[in-house]
Amino acid sequence: MEQLSAGQKLDRAFEKLDKEKSLSFELSLDTDAASLKALDDTSDPEPGDEIPDEAVELLRGAKISVTVQSKKPFGEAGDKDFDGMAMKVSTPDGDLLEYRVVGDHTYVRSDVDTLGKAMGSPLPKAADLPPEAGALKKVLEGEWVKIDNKKMQELAAEKGGEPGAKPSPEPSLDAATQKKLVQALRDVVAREVDFTTAGGEGGTERITATAPFRTLITEMIGEIRPLAKDLPPGVELPTDKDLKDAPNTKVTADFTLKNGELTEVRVDLAKLAENAKVKKLGLVVRMSEGVKPTAPTGATELDIEELVENLFAGPGMGAEGPTGSDFPEEGFPDEGFVEETA
Repeated sequence: MEQLSAGQKLDRAFEKLDKEKSLSFELSLDTDAASLKALDDTSDPEPGDEIPDEAVELLRGAKISVTVQSKKPFGEAGDKDFDGMAMKVSTPDGDLLEYRVVGDHTYVRSDVDTLGKAMGSPLPKAADLPPEAGALKKVLEGEWVKIDNKKMQELAAEKGGEPGAKPSPEPSLDAATQKKLVQALRDVVAREVDFTTAGGEGGTERITATAPFRTLITEMIGEIRPLAKDLPPGVELPTDKDLKDAPNTKVTADFTLKNGELTEVRVDLAKLAENAKVKKLGLVVRMSEGVKPTAPTGATELDIEELVENLFAGPGMGAEGPTGSDFPEEGFPDEGFVEETA
């Protein structure tokens, strides 16, 4: 009865999320320096290539905040219904990077000083860029720039295909396939996952889900495989042979509910490292009420096509090659070169 009750409570919590039109969540790692360095050691890095202390501190302190906005409830929405998105990467020393997708534009800004400090290596200054960089300098100065999404898609299509080609539609799942996937995953969870519950104060409850990782992922892929033909092009599912190498240790996820709404998910990944020195390695997702992404004021237009042409063609380079040169069109005559002899 306890397991059925816990499963039902989680189902209802996720069903509530499906009815929302906006959602904000924050991703972070719950770990320590010793565990991150032990995890790095499992890849046998060459001497001098070990993870630097600055990167360790960046991973420990970084938080990724995401907001998604939809015209329809998430449970009914397709790709075209998502009309706003924002993401920010921050550390205790400040924000590293932020971007927003609002309407027809993408807005970007960064703090290169904080980013350089976190990486342990200073990044270029705006003054270091050539005049051709244009609005890109604004990015290095920590100011907002905006990019026309349609122009960016058209440029990507032209660079990857014939001139004048129209951008291909983004691959996506249709609503019917999405429902089949969700139901398939729910069936696996009901069979393979054990639940326990613990009550708290003020309407707070924690539900702990435990399952052997390899068994769980193998069963999930097995349920998804019959739907492979309906997945977007390029999506490849791992084979049974691939999955045999996955650790089968038990993984634990803690779900925190407040008045029936999901507020936090915490997944313990330490055992998946299969390294006794990795003592603390958790992924934490904290939910909050969605805030509609807004376009920042005063953003400078960044012309992607002009930027690419100027930075990669270089000064004095045109579609036909170097301009203003005295090189003969027919090329260099062979007799123009004299072979040197010792």
